[in-house]
Amino acid sequence: MQVTETLNEGLKRAYTMILTAQELDDKVTEKLKEAQPEVELKGFRKGKVPLPLLKKQFGQRVLGEAMQEAVDGAMAQHFEDKGERPAAEPAVKMVNEDWKEGDDVEIEMSYEALPDIPEVDLSQIKAERLVAKADDEAVDEALANLAESAQDFKDRKKGSKSKDGDQVVIDFVGKVDGEPFEGGSAEDYPLTLGSNSFIPGFEEQLVGVKAGDEKDVTVTFPEEYQAEHLAGKEAVFECKIKEVKEPVAAEVNDELATKYGAESLDDLKAQIKERLEAEYAGAARAVLKRNVLDEMDKLVSFDLPPSMVEAEAKQIAHQLWHEENPEVEGHDHPEIEATDEHKTLAERRVRLGLLLAELGQKAEVEVSDAEMTQAVMQQARQYPGQERQFFEFVQNNPQMRQQLRAPIFEEKVIDHVVEQAQISDKDVSKADLEKAVEALDDE
Repeated sequence: MQVTETLNEGLKRAYTMILTAQELDDKVTEKLKEAQPEVELKGFRKGKVPLPLLKKQFGQRVLGEAMQEAVDGAMAQHFEDKGERPAAEPAVKMVNEDWKEGDDVEIEMSYEALPDIPEVDLSQIKAERLVAKADDEAVDEALANLAESAQDFKDRKKGSKSKDGDQVVIDFVGKVDGEPFEGGSAEDYPLTLGSNSFIPGFEEQLVGVKAGDEKDVTVTFPEEYQAEHLAGKEAVFECKIKEVKEPVAAEVNDELATKYGAESLDDLKAQIKERLEAEYAGAARAVLKRNVLDEMDKLVSFDLPPSMVEAEAKQIAHQLWHEENPEVEGHDHPEIEATDEHKTLAERRVRLGLLLAELGQKAEVEVSDAEMTQAVMQQARQYPGQERQFFEFVQNNPQMRQQLRAPIFEEKVIDHVVEQAQISDKDVSKADLEKAVEALDDE
């Protein structure tokens, strides 16, 4: 196939490829010869059908396949000969749209080539790794939060009125049209005001009651209420308030520890310390990664495929717009234009993405099946009851698999870079670490 270059500007490439009528005919003949031993036609033994008859019978059917194979083969050979890789799927179109059998086929192919990535001496990179330890104060703070979550209730002073967040112990009988209905009554029911566990409007009417009070609570069942005979109807609940209790944090003791699956308070403290330091290490990792990427960005400069930068800038602009307009959940909104700031950030992301991909390839970084399975399982937890369908979706969707693979690959390449770089540890407080993490969002 004859290939002629028509554009070579920066990373943009365009070529015209001519597939002659004879080359195409030869390709069709070659495919028919491959199939000939298996073909049976009336009047001929299997494998004995003459080639001219095969061509007459099946030539048109094979023609399109032969043309596609010829073009694909020419493209593959072109990239091998040029030593180039396209940044995205090349755009291929047939120039002579009025083509008919017997004519040459003229194809136009255009793409953006991936740039040559310069060698980087990773040992030049210098960065600090922040190290924060979970001190007693941090552990005690976490314990207090756990105790708050495991709150108990104690009786308020006699005669005290209930407040939002209090627990009232009540007997109640619900009636519709003056008649009690099934499931509408209970005794000694502990109701936390503000929990929204009862029909809308119920709990608010019990704010301000005292032990010993009797109060009728009037509410209307929602139109979509699960019990159809009650949906949309007004009901009156005759309530007798037996106790009013205020929330109090659970005591920090061995009993609290057992509530959270620990053997003792000391065991719970050890678990909390371990969890906190794992959180600190994760935060410190994010700071280190940003610092390493900043240093890498200073070391390299090369041409970037314009289409990749444009696509990344649009994605950044779109994501930031949704963060600023959280009330818009769908994508039915005006087109969002990327600003120069978006394009600058896009250039950095594309440049570092290409560099990390090159470093990972040279270092033979691989994402294992076990790592992929773990990533899929983590994602599947977001769809309780539909885990199997999610697994099947990922299995049948190469793009989704790539989305899950990419961040794992990137983190492993960062690990490789950190191993080669000059990394020094710096002990910091929890507060200093938090400031460093907040600074990431400000950049």
